[in-house]
Amino acid sequence: MEIRNRVALVTGGAHRVGKSIALALAAAGAHTAITYRHAVDEAARTRREIEAHGVQGLALQLDQREPAQIAALLGAVRERFSRLDILVNSAAIMERKPIFDITPEDWDRTLDTNLRGPFFMAQAAARLMLEKKPAATSLGCIVNIADLAALRPWPSYVAHSVSKAGLVALTRVLALALAPSIRVNAIAPGAVLKPPGWSDERWSRLSRSAPLGRSGTPDDVAQAVLYLTRSEFITGQLLVLDGGRELR
Repeated sequence: MEIRNRVALVTGGAHRVGKSIALALAAAGAHTAITYRHAVDEAARTRREIEAHGVQGLALQLDQREPAQIAALLGAVRERFSRLDILVNSAAIMERKPIFDITPEDWDRTLDTNLRGPFFMAQAAARLMLEKKPAATSLGCIVNIADLAALRPWPSYVAHSVSKAGLVALTRVLALALAPSIRVNAIAPGAVLKPPGWSDERWSRLSRSAPLGRSGTPDDVAQAVLYLTRSEFITGQLLVLDGGRELR
């Protein structure tokens, strides 16, 4: 898919990896909408940075656990742009808790944010994508941002690991259900951005443990999103972006 003059929506696009993805899409010529939950000021700054690339930007508040808010969000995208071509499901939470301390509320909060939310985002986005003329080729592209927890269990992040494994399964199901008009793929980043609260020493130790001996960057994820968006013969796939760490 040619990205220039397309319309993209990046959930969680106000900061961190989501922001890098949104700015890369804007730099490639896509009019880009982002969602945020609490980061009002960061979302406003990111919107200005998007528009500095000469494209239209839009920042919308969203709690993706709420289907009604998702419907309203896609309605706002339709009203502003009249179409949607690219969805990147980047928004997620990652909560650490011992297995015997996890409550039903903890479980629901993570699964509703990281798995149910992306499904209903994809469902609503696909409906908008399919409003284009049936004769159009490559009507849309969805990229889900998973992580290595989908491939290897993290005992301190039980709900998160299950949600990301589910997101990979969801990617494959959606790829079949929405073919041939809409392609759906996922990315599993490894160490690309230091988690909040981590020391530099801990981050450096993790980075050196990868076969490539270093960490990646949010821009590595953004470039992978651009690749999957442009490559029209790829669907239902998981692109692991971890410097080879999964090999060990």
